[in-house]
Amino acid sequence: MTAMIRLSVTRLRALMIGVLMAAGLSAFPGAAVASPTTAPGARPPYSLLQMNVCLSGYAGCFARTQYPKVLDEVVQRIQANDVNAVTLNEACSADVAEIAKRTGYHHRFSTVIYNGAPLACKTPSGRGEFGNAVLTKEAIRAAEDQPYSVFSGVEQRRWLCVTTARRVDVCTSHLSTDGEAAGSANSTQCAELAQVLAARGRPTVFAGDLNRRSSCAPAGHWTLTDADATQAPGIQHAYGDLRAPSLELEQATYTDHDVLVIRAGLPR
Repeated sequence: MTAMIRLSVTRLRALMIGVLMAAGLSAFPGAAVASPTTAPGARPPYSLLQMNVCLSGYAGCFARTQYPKVLDEVVQRIQANDVNAVTLNEACSADVAEIAKRTGYHHRFSTVIYNGAPLACKTPSGRGEFGNAVLTKEAIRAAEDQPYSVFSGVEQRRWLCVTTARRVDVCTSHLSTDGEAAGSANSTQCAELAQVLAARGRPTVFAGDLNRRSSCAPAGHWTLTDADATQAPGIQHAYGDLRAPSLELEQATYTDHDVLVIRAGLPR
C-alpha cells in the first residue's frame, strides 16, 4: 500500500452575486484550490470530479440537498471544472441520466441491492434506483461492476469501472460503514478494491467515498484524500497511476461531503 500524499490546499472564500443559474455559471463559497493561478490551458490533460450526492431520499442528509438543487450543483461543478470524468456515490439512476443529458457526458450506473432488491429512490419518487455512477466526456467502450464478497447491514456494496475511448479506466465505489479494523467488511472490501484496480491493465483513476481514512490503493498507485475538507474529512479517496496528480477541494452547498477535483498527466 502506498503512503498517502497529504496535500495542503489554499482556501478561497468568495461570494458572487447576480449569476444566472440557467447560464450554467456559479460561484461556490469556500472553494479550496490547489493551484488557483494556473491557467486553464496549462492544466494537466486528465481530470476527475468526485461527489457523494446523498440522493436516495432515505438518508438523514437528504434534506440538505434541497432536491433538485443538488442536481443543479452537480451540473455546474462539472461544467465549471471541465473534467474528463465524474464519479458519483449515493446517486439515483434517473438523476444520473438527467445530469448526463444536461452535460452531454456518457454514463454508466451500478444499482446497489438493498434488503435483497433494488432500492427505489423517493421524495420524489420516479428517480430510478439507488447506486453509484461514472460519467465521462469521452465515449465509454466497456463497463464492469461487481459486488464485494461481504458487506455489513442490509446495503450491498459494489465497485464500478468503465473503459473510455481514450483508453483510461475510471472507477468508483462506496464502502461499508462498519469501520476499518482488521476483519471488518470495510477492510475486506478495501483489499478486494485494491485487487480490482491493480488488474485494470490500462491507465486508471479511481474516486469514491470509502468510509475509512487509510488507503486501499494498490502498489504503484498514489493516494489523495479529502483530509482538509470542511465536511466529513478524510473518507473520500482518489487513487491512480496517472502522472503528477493534484487535488482541489470545493465546499459543497447541497450535500454533506465536499467535492474533490483531481487533475493528473497521462502516462507518456
